[in-house]
Amino acid sequence: MKKFILITSFAVILISLLSFIEITPTSAEYADLTLNRYAEQAGMPPVVFPHWFHRIRFKCKVCHEDIFLMRQGSNDVNMQKIIQGEYCGKCHNGKIAWAPIYCDRCHSGPSSIVIPEARGFVK
Repeated sequence: MKKFILITSFAVILISLLSFIEITPTSAEYADLTLNRYAEQAGMPPVVFPHWFHRIRFKCKVCHEDIFLMRQGSNDVNMQKIIQGEYCGKCHNGKIAWAPIYCDRCHSGPSSIVIPEARGFVK
C-alpha cells in the first residue's frame, strides 16, 4: 500500500510540474535569413530564405558544403546562377521543388519598394 501511495504521489507531482511547461510548435520563422545583396538594387524586395523550414526536412549536408559555403557573404547567390541550376536552383528547378518563376515566393522581405502589377503573368 505504501508503494502505491508513493507512486501515485510521484505521478501527481510530475503531472503538476508538467502542466507549467509551455509547449509551442516549431516555427518556420526561426533562423530565417534575409538576402539583399542584389534584390533592392534590382527593384525587388529582399529574399527571405526559410532556413529552419528546410532544416527540419533535410540534414545540413544536403546543402552544406556542396551547394552553400557556411560563411556569411561567401555565396554569390543571384537569379542568373539560380536559373542555371546553382545554389537554390539545385532543387528549385521545377522537378524537385517549384521553379524560380514565382518571384513573390522568395522576394517577400520587408521593403520600401512597391512592385507594380505585372500584366500577363499568372500569380
